[in-house]
Amino acid sequence: MPLICLVRHGQASFAAQDYDVLSELGREQATAVGRELARRGLRDPRLVSGTLLRQRDTAELLAKAAGFEQPAWQDARWNEYDHLALMARYAEPQPEGAADSRAVQVLLDRALRAWIEDPDGVSGADGWSAFVGGAGAALAELSGALGQGRDAVVVTSGGVLAALCGALLSVPPAGVVALNRVTVNASVTTLAVGGSGTSLLTFNDHAHFTGDRRGLLTYR
Repeated sequence: MPLICLVRHGQASFAAQDYDVLSELGREQATAVGRELARRGLRDPRLVSGTLLRQRDTAELLAKAAGFEQPAWQDARWNEYDHLALMARYAEPQPEGAADSRAVQVLLDRALRAWIEDPDGVSGADGWSAFVGGAGAALAELSGALGQGRDAVVVTSGGVLAALCGALLSVPPAGVVALNRVTVNASVTTLAVGGSGTSLLTFNDHAHFTGDRRGLLTYR
């Protein structure tokens, strides 16, 4: 039974001019999760990532630490939604001096739920249904290409993980927002591909950031 390990990218550069760059901590996280995946002994793993820089760099660092020899195959359907555009569209303007990560998370939660529930955006190219559908199609394509005896590692983002897990578990919008909120950087979500479909085995596994490595644990 093929396994697909969905890895959230390492920490990006919050409040920097270019968010889509791994922080130094994010680079450490990517290396740590690569070592964790090496420990798991995946079978001839196929490595895939989105096309965002933070995803591609995480995949490169992860592969080096894990000893994966084949380069990552890139697929934009694994990309994250544009969180800045989403907040600009659905959230109230941010108060002056409230640019810390917690304040941004509150606004993002509101915007994400509004996007999911927006009746006018359901069928549009930039709507939630299109986002979930693209990720679902990428997952189905990858699942069908693996065959027996081969696993995969996909470097993606928290919104994609929440969307896919929400669809697999049939959770309501509030549940998808909750999943998105707690996803740890460089965590591993594992899916099993069987004859009856794809099933969620674990969500947001970050045991590789416990004990003396707890300092690597971040959510944003």
